[in-house]
Amino acid sequence: MPRPGAALSGQASGTPKTRTGPVEAIRALRVARRGAMKARTAALNQLHGLLACAPESLRHDLSHPQAPLVDRCAALLVDETRLTDPVEATKAALAAIAARIQALTAEITHADRRLRPAVARTAPHLNAVYGVGTDVAGQLLTTAGDNPDRLRSEAALAHLCGAAPIPASSGRTDRHRLNRGGDRAANSALHTIALVRMRHDPRTRAYVDKRTKQGLNKKEIMRCLKRYIVREIHTALLADFTTLNTA
Repeated sequence: MPRPGAALSGQASGTPKTRTGPVEAIRALRVARRGAMKARTAALNQLHGLLACAPESLRHDLSHPQAPLVDRCAALLVDETRLTDPVEATKAALAAIAARIQALTAEITHADRRLRPAVARTAPHLNAVYGVGTDVAGQLLTTAGDNPDRLRSEAALAHLCGAAPIPASSGRTDRHRLNRGGDRAANSALHTIALVRMRHDPRTRAYVDKRTKQGLNKKEIMRCLKRYIVREIHTALLADFTTLNTA
């Protein structure tokens, strides 16, 4: 990895991303979606935290699962003249937080409606890879950029995604360890693909069983899976961008 300041000194030789194509458009849309996702998670944590220490009578009223908790909280009726009462104040706070969650959910749904066709048009081969959904494909596209030719090989992509094996041998032990570097968001996307395949893909499950019998633990098996997945991702990305450039 280049030392800090290597880019300014001219020692770094990596090709920068261009920001003039459809991947940049997808990245911009994902920024808004990611912000809404983080805000909704924070609001949900607030809702559950407030409910955990709410007055007993209010907790009892909201414990009946006739509807989702957020909808139940949003429908609470508040007596605005009694906001010094802990029950009414808690109801007001729960209703406000629930309304915020509903608004953020609508924003995320709208963002997904925008992203789904954009990702499908830009990267049909990537989108067809087993375990890759719109969000995962969007992240991998953002990591690669509009000019993935700057990734000279699948090994370069593996290093960028933090999925390249790192030797960790000592004495008579010959092994590799997980890479803690690279683009962690891209590594998380690979992790999602690996989890989906470990749960639903017969070939992957057979591979996991075989490697478990060979003595590998779950982390080591996951590292191997991510490296194999990078090979598929690299091939799909090149195919998609070849089609885009031809068009």
